[in-house]
Amino acid sequence: MFKLLKTENKARRGELITPHGTVQTPAFMNVATCGAIKGAVSALDLKELKCQVQLCNTYHLHLRPGDGTVKQLGGLHRFTQWDGPILTDSGGFQVFSLAKLRNIKEEGVYFNSHIDGRKIFMGPEESMTIQSNLGSTIAMAFDECVENPSPFEYTKQSVERTTRWLKRCKEKLDELNSLKETINPQQMLFGINQGGVFHDLRVEHMQEIAELDLDGYAIGGLAVGEPTEVMYEVIEAVEPHAPKDKIRYLMGVGTPVNILEAVHRGIDLFDCVMPSRNARHGQLFTWEGIRNINNAKYELDSSPIDPQCGCPVCRSFSRAYIRHLIKSGEMLGMRLSVMHNLYFYNTLMEVIRQKLDEGTFEDFYAKQREILGNRI
Repeated sequence: MFKLLKTENKARRGELITPHGTVQTPAFMNVATCGAIKGAVSALDLKELKCQVQLCNTYHLHLRPGDGTVKQLGGLHRFTQWDGPILTDSGGFQVFSLAKLRNIKEEGVYFNSHIDGRKIFMGPEESMTIQSNLGSTIAMAFDECVENPSPFEYTKQSVERTTRWLKRCKEKLDELNSLKETINPQQMLFGINQGGVFHDLRVEHMQEIAELDLDGYAIGGLAVGEPTEVMYEVIEAVEPHAPKDKIRYLMGVGTPVNILEAVHRGIDLFDCVMPSRNARHGQLFTWEGIRNINNAKYELDSSPIDPQCGCPVCRSFSRAYIRHLIKSGEMLGMRLSVMHNLYFYNTLMEVIRQKLDEGTFEDFYAKQREILGNRI
């Protein structure tokens, strides 16, 4: 499923081969929470923005419109009109971050919907069934996301439960993939490494789940408030124990600098709502650093957002116009800003791959990590 083409120190250049196409890695997945990028960007727009993988949210789609409804409509690919790979998260993170009330048991989690308060149960089997109904390319295992920091003993118990849940996920997905009515009988399964900020728990957990020979391995439970240096240290501790021949996915990360740092440490796959969320408030990523388009200095600026960018927005519209749209609350301002940021992220990954192909990534990393986080 994963071909490791080349390495430069720990950085990896590869290809993830899926039933819905091959993903060139390192890659960034564009987050379409409810089947669309927030900011009025559709799956059809994503093609022009160099997107390779669309990520959809199991928890939200289960609540609205319902995974059974999506299955009746032919699955997420038909529903959203995205024909490339789709990854669905397990719903675990949303259960633990959004649910008003929750009760964790061995069988799964009982919780109240954040929308209307109705009682819902989700466990490993339910998560796999929902994701199978959605017909995604890649299903994520159902796990428990603990807060950082959490006590060592609780984190240890949580990791052990997550391992038991992972084995149940694998068994259930194998069963679902064998059914005639399954939309995607080749659905892949990624396991999730947990353990908070405790290196020994992280390493032990990765060693244990690596034995299950899954399609890919994610590092979860990071970028949730801990210092970035702590996140990097956890990646460095876990990376030597992740299977070399399987893709590595850092969940919910991050800024352009976070991505550079993680690629440098051996990560292949990323997702984050940051580029779209920040864009809707006028924070735009460029090759010169981060630009706040709300600033008064752009009121009469006829330049594109980023003179080095070739996105549809920078080819056609000025900073002054986009600032006007954002300040006026026009949806077009959000749409154009989101399109620019996603194009920038996907282009950043494209350039990273190019530098890895050329054997010059480390030079690129050393230079750009000092630039991309600057606030203009």
